[in-house]
Amino acid sequence: MSAQTKAENANQILWFGDNLMTIRVPASAGEDQISVIECRMLQGETSPLHVTLSGDEVIHILEGTMQFHVDCKVFVAHAGQTVMAPKGLPHNFRIESAECATCLIVTQGGEFEQMVRQMSLPAPIGNLPPRAERTPEATQRFFDTCAQHNIEVVGAPLP
Repeated sequence: MSAQTKAENANQILWFGDNLMTIRVPASAGEDQISVIECRMLQGETSPLHVTLSGDEVIHILEGTMQFHVDCKVFVAHAGQTVMAPKGLPHNFRIESAECATCLIVTQGGEFEQMVRQMSLPAPIGNLPPRAERTPEATQRFFDTCAQHNIEVVGAPLP
């Protein structure tokens, strides 16, 4: 057994819409293609209701508070808690913290990571995020990109 201390493409920082994403462990680092992405999101940020078709999604909250909707259950999770969104079950979240929340999203197979990479812009340190496009065309592009990576959008974000 060997420890991986530095993987190619690790610690790449990206703007995914208005969210700062840091690829901590890329799927390419190991045989099981497990990726770990650190996400820093502002209050009110939310994801559409979606289903991951290729694997479970594990979300560990490092800072802040998030509301989750997983398979018709709605609950709040705080820093230090971990939420699992099983493969095939609809889920989404919203940032409840006054300013922001930071979490780690752990997935297997690389699809989520590849979707994030495809929809993101490089994030030079110290720069503010570009304002995310909120047009019907940008939304359709997001849905299409999700579908290409085995993520099915099945509903609206949490209100």
